[in-house]
Amino acid sequence: MARKAIIMGAGGRDFHNFNVYFRNNPYYEVVAFTATQIPYIEYRHYPPELSGPYYPEGIPIYPEADLPELIRRLGVSDVFFSYSDVSNQYVMEKSALVNSAGATFHLLGPNDTMIKSLKPVIAVVATRTGAGKSPVSRYISRILREKHLSVGIIRHPMAYGDFKIHRAMELSSIEDLDRYQLTIEEKEDYEPHILNGFTVYSGIDYEEVLEMAEKKSDVILWDGGNNDYPFIKPDIYITVADPYRWRHIETYYPSGINIRLADIVVVTKVNTASRDDINNCHMLIKKLNPKATVVYAGIKGMADIKMDLSGKKVLVIEDGPTTTHGEMPYGMGYLYAVENECEIIDPRPYAGGSIKEMYNKYPHIDKVLPAVGYSVEQIKELEEVINTAPVDYVISATPTNLGRYLDIDKEIISVRYELVDIDEQLKSLVEEYLSKVTEKVK
Repeated sequence: MARKAIIMGAGGRDFHNFNVYFRNNPYYEVVAFTATQIPYIEYRHYPPELSGPYYPEGIPIYPEADLPELIRRLGVSDVFFSYSDVSNQYVMEKSALVNSAGATFHLLGPNDTMIKSLKPVIAVVATRTGAGKSPVSRYISRILREKHLSVGIIRHPMAYGDFKIHRAMELSSIEDLDRYQLTIEEKEDYEPHILNGFTVYSGIDYEEVLEMAEKKSDVILWDGGNNDYPFIKPDIYITVADPYRWRHIETYYPSGINIRLADIVVVTKVNTASRDDINNCHMLIKKLNPKATVVYAGIKGMADIKMDLSGKKVLVIEDGPTTTHGEMPYGMGYLYAVENECEIIDPRPYAGGSIKEMYNKYPHIDKVLPAVGYSVEQIKELEEVINTAPVDYVISATPTNLGRYLDIDKEIISVRYELVDIDEQLKSLVEEYLSKVTEKVK
C-alpha cells in the first residue's frame, strides 16, 4: 500500500523532486504540495499533464500554513521538505511541526534527484541568494564561447504562470520572454544571458529541459537559483560564497551541501567586503571542504549613463530575491548611489498593497525597492511607487530592463554588475577542469 506524502515547496525544487522521484513511484502517493516563500502559487493544481498516469486529476497546492491540518485530514505519513535559502533552524522547526502532527520528515539528496547528462555539465550554485552567482555564470559562459563551444544555459526554475505552457522553454530572444509572459524575477535571470547571445532553457520538467538543451549544446551550464544544489549532475561543481554572509555557509540550508561538494569555491565581493569577513569565509570553506580550490573575485557595478549625480535625489531598485528572502538590506544599486553621493529616498512611504506587505514581511530591507513583479497587479503597484516617489532619477540594478515593462515617468540609470576575475584565477581553473571532461564534448 502506497504511503501518503506531502511535498513542501516554493514552486521549483518541489516540482523537480516530484518529477524525478515520485511521479512513477508506486510506493508513494503524493496527495498535496504546500507552497511558501513565493506568492501566487497556492490554491492551484500541478496538472495531470505533468503529474503522470498515477495522478489523473493532478495534485492540489495549498499554503504551507495548512500543513498540520493537511497531515491529519489526508492521513499523511511522510512529508518531504523541498525548497532552499532558509536557515537550518527553520528547517528543524518545520521538522518539529511535521513530527508533532504524526508524520515523518524527509530531505531528498543529490543521488535521488540529480539527472545525468550526455554532455559535460558545469554547475554554478551559491551559499545564499545574492552572493554573485549570476555574474559568475555569465563570466563562465563567455569563457566557454571563447573555446568555440556551444553553450546551453539551464536555469533553475521559477514556477509562475501556466505550468503546462512553461513545461520546457527555449528562450533565445526578448520576444520569447514576452511570449511566455514571464515575471520580472524570471526576466532578471534570463535576459542578461539572452542579450549576451546565449539560449536559456528552463521550465518545470527538467528531464525534458535537459533533452532540449543537449540537442543544441556542446556544454551544459547549470545556472542555479537561491542556494539550491543542481538538478543536473555536474562534472565541474562551482559554488559562489558571499563573505558578507560567511556564517550562513554552515547555518543555512542547503549551503553546506554546495560547499562540501564544490570543486571550486569563488569568494565574491572582495572589492567591498572587509578583510576579516573574507578571511573568515576562507577558513570556514577550508574547514568544510579542504579539497576545494578557493579563488577570489570582485563584483563591479557599471552604469549605462554617466553623469554627475552628486546631491541628486534617487530611488534605488534592486533585484527582488537578493533583498527579500536573500536577506540582503541592499545591493549593487545602493552601493552605486552611495559611491556617487546621491540622496537616497526611502520608497516605503509611497508603497501600498502587496509592496507595503512585502516591507512588513522583510523588515531588514534598507532604503531600496525590490523589483518584485509576480502578477499584473503587483507590477502596477511597483510602477506607482516609482512614479510617486519625489526623485530626480531611478537607479535600477535589476538585470532586466524595467523601462520595457513599466510605464515610468523618470529617467532610469541602469547599473549592471559583472565579475572581476582577479588574475584570471577562475578562468584558468575552468579551462583546466574542462580539459578533463573533453571526451563528453561533441
